[in-house]
Amino acid sequence: MSSPSDSAIDDQFRTLERLRRLKYLLWGVLLAAVLGVTYWGLGFIGFQSSVVAGRLPGMYEFIRTGFFPPDFQNFTIYTKDQGITGLQAIPASFGDGGAHIIESFQSQRQSLVKASLVTLLLGFMGTVFAFPFALVLGVLGSERVTPFPFNFIFRGTLSGIRAIPAIVWIFLYIPIGPPGQVTAVLAIATDSIGNLGRLFTDDLEEIEEGPIEAIRSTGASGTQTVSFGMLSQVSRSFIAWTLYILEINTRIAISLGVVGAGGLGLMIRNSQDLFEFQQTAAGLIMVFIVVLGIELISSRIRARLRPGEHEGKGLIEAIRGLFDAKKWLGVGDRSDRD
Repeated sequence: MSSPSDSAIDDQFRTLERLRRLKYLLWGVLLAAVLGVTYWGLGFIGFQSSVVAGRLPGMYEFIRTGFFPPDFQNFTIYTKDQGITGLQAIPASFGDGGAHIIESFQSQRQSLVKASLVTLLLGFMGTVFAFPFALVLGVLGSERVTPFPFNFIFRGTLSGIRAIPAIVWIFLYIPIGPPGQVTAVLAIATDSIGNLGRLFTDDLEEIEEGPIEAIRSTGASGTQTVSFGMLSQVSRSFIAWTLYILEINTRIAISLGVVGAGGLGLMIRNSQDLFEFQQTAAGLIMVFIVVLGIELISSRIRARLRPGEHEGKGLIEAIRGLFDAKKWLGVGDRSDRD
């Protein structure tokens, strides 16, 4: 004969079993909904898998014959003037102790090495300009600094900024000037204010209360409490997030180049417009090198700064991240940024 305790255990087991079945049912409904919306969406946009599959061989042939071998004639001013084409242009550009590279940086004419520098500078300056504004709005958006519900004024501001991607911001800045390097920096900076500020706010919500109370007990002012009790706990994390946003901004700078902001994106678009696909391939390779390089360097630095993080991003992981569309557009949630 079963005891009352056995009955209670059986009841709990049946309850857990029902919850498990309900969870599987909900996951099944969600999966069916996703598949259903996807199927409907493919029909709505006129996507025909048979047509795409039938044209893949032609795409492969186009890439094989049009893009290869890559032509690095535009690598430097020297290779352009001397007519050095193909991969031979790369070692030729590093002759004379790097004088050809320096000449390309100083010239008003476009080259791949100068375009790469422009792309890096756009991302860097946009990040630098955004940091102080993101810091102020991020701190004020925390409930630990600004009481609820007033903190949502600043949170709402950050959310509003984040809702508009950088590629739209550059067109909103048209009254200042046409899409170019100046408006690209402003667009990247504006976009980064929303992204960085949100990350800063979330980090401040997770800090420990002990150091804050210790600072307050000494009679410190509100500013001193924020500086020494709060920001001191997250300073390394803030730097790490800023470096991560720098990675994102380098990608965004390339995307903005396609709409006229200069740098590698503009050179790729121009070569495509002229049907010089081998030079387009060379530009894409430079994009790969620039983005992968900045991501690996930033990852290694962040690995030394982020609490509990001991290893930087590996080469394979960094390459996989190159195909993340959200990073190129500067969108995504905090969960996407770890």
